[in-house]
Amino acid sequence: MSEPTGAARRRGPFKVGDQVQLTDPKGRHYTFTLEAGKNFHTHKGSFPHDELIGAPEGSVVRTTGNVAYLALRPLLPDYVLSMPRGAAVVYPKDAGQILAFADIFPGARVVEAGVGSGSLSSFLLRAIGDQGMLHSYERREDFAEIAQQNVERYFGGPHPAWQLTVGDLQDNLSDTDVDRVILDMLAPWECLEAVSKALVPGGILCCYVATTTQLARTVESIREIGCFNEPTAWETMIRNWHIEGLAVRPDHRMIGHTGFLLTARRLADGVEPPMRRRRPAKGAYGEDYAGPNADGGTGRRDGPVPQ
Repeated sequence: MSEPTGAARRRGPFKVGDQVQLTDPKGRHYTFTLEAGKNFHTHKGSFPHDELIGAPEGSVVRTTGNVAYLALRPLLPDYVLSMPRGAAVVYPKDAGQILAFADIFPGARVVEAGVGSGSLSSFLLRAIGDQGMLHSYERREDFAEIAQQNVERYFGGPHPAWQLTVGDLQDNLSDTDVDRVILDMLAPWECLEAVSKALVPGGILCCYVATTTQLARTVESIREIGCFNEPTAWETMIRNWHIEGLAVRPDHRMIGHTGFLLTARRLADGVEPPMRRRRPAKGAYGEDYAGPNADGGTGRRDGPVPQ
């Protein structure tokens, strides 16, 4: 049985073409691709790539300035934060949440809209494996080109489970029997009708949006379309800790808000979603609200508002 795509690049001695991440004594990272006969240069001196080719991962090299660097293959979270960008990348903390809460499994059939720089595509491809299917849609050709280069650089060539289409999802979506749909775009509500037809019953829709207004409109639009269960929305934040002897404290910096995530599951055809029993907060659908439930929350999904 052949190895999964990219697996050979994750183990064994360093080889020509491998990505290498160097860590200096101050914890700073430098990522480059191994090439025979080349030299790696820093302001603290240089060393030949040949010194690492054939060496085991976790080796230490010294520059001509006698500075030691630890050499490891970059983890996927490291790679996506250092790769060339067109659009902003989906941060690893959000990609991990998407893989977990959108329940991305080996062999899954996934549609992604808004490929950006290829960060989330790389995470999804590694999760679904060679037997899955990831069809990514990106409306900007320049972003699609950068994403394709980044994904192929990570896996060492084209991934057999990946198809990339330049164009709007709602105009080009032809996939059927899709298990998961991931929307990373400005107006995901514009695609709900198209993706609801593509998703299998029980399939998961996951949206990644940046602002509270996008979040609110997306949630209300999902409720309005009537073929999903009640959406769940959240955000994640990461705070590292400094540990040095008895000096144990949180770092002064943290990765705070990057975006909101929400998920909803496709109901069976012809099924009416259960009526929401939660009473809307006073003013939630006031005069200034112009979303799908502008009738004050008395539509079919919400039922009458108790007086």
